[in-house]
Amino acid sequence: MKKITLGTTELKISPLIFGGNVFGWTLNEKESFAMLDAIFEMGINCIDTADVYSRWFPGNKGGESETIIGKWMKARGNRDEMIICTKVGMDVGQGGIDLSEKHILTSIDNSLKRLQTDYVDLYYAHKDDKTTAPSETLGAFKKLLDTGKIKHIGASNFSSERLQQSLQLSEETGLPKYAVYQPEYNLLVRNNFSEENQMLCKKHDLATVTYFSLASGLLTGKYSSKEDLDASSRTDYVKKHWNKETRQALKIIESISKNHTTSMAAVSLAWLLAQPQVTAPIVSATKKSHLIAFREAVSLQLSALEIEKLNKLRVS
Repeated sequence: MKKITLGTTELKISPLIFGGNVFGWTLNEKESFAMLDAIFEMGINCIDTADVYSRWFPGNKGGESETIIGKWMKARGNRDEMIICTKVGMDVGQGGIDLSEKHILTSIDNSLKRLQTDYVDLYYAHKDDKTTAPSETLGAFKKLLDTGKIKHIGASNFSSERLQQSLQLSEETGLPKYAVYQPEYNLLVRNNFSEENQMLCKKHDLATVTYFSLASGLLTGKYSSKEDLDASSRTDYVKKHWNKETRQALKIIESISKNHTTSMAAVSLAWLLAQPQVTAPIVSATKKSHLIAFREAVSLQLSALEIEKLNKLRVS
């Protein structure tokens, strides 16, 4: 895959980023290695993970995804060829969201140990911690940047008000500035990437990396009945967004996919790639066959009329 530059950073990434939330959850270690080999072979060189992945799987404590990625890079000897993005701040046992200096400085060392590396290319504040001043969070990130433990910083799930506050603080004080913003954004769910945040990203040259890019599988067309929903590993999410408007939207996406002899997933990702406010979508997969849609999405050219039709879908 042809590489793109991630915003104002020097990072050269694939146009699609692989979501590592499946490692240690829906994929065991052996299956994860096979998936990592497959995406590496097809040219995806950027992986998004977090210290909290995959804590929700029975018996896990968090950090399983990072551990698997670290073992794989060590076994393949390809750390220098990969762009690794991880996150801090979600509850990994401390009792809540935490972007305090103490927690950040401790968490990065734990992540580096699990990833078996001495630096992370992009380190996100996973979710805004309203109990910690942005100056403390950015100050902690500065220490990590100065020591070389991280190369760049990003913000995920920040409100426009809090993102603006952090960006303004960076301009006024010289504290490090977020280079990447990560919101939930896809054809069905767009209200989590508000117009205000889009304007902030454009004004401050923040790259935008979207998660739940395929709406946890809803946009692949694999759900057509209540039984399908109940069998999903992401039952709560898909049920939340399974409604009349969603089903109508899926029919339109399916029609467009048939016109191109491709999958609904490829159309959904191609739409994201065509959005000027999106730098790179995060995508995930549990089967190698799912990767076909990723390759097709990168080369798929939707017509202006098709993009307009998709833009007008009734979504949340």
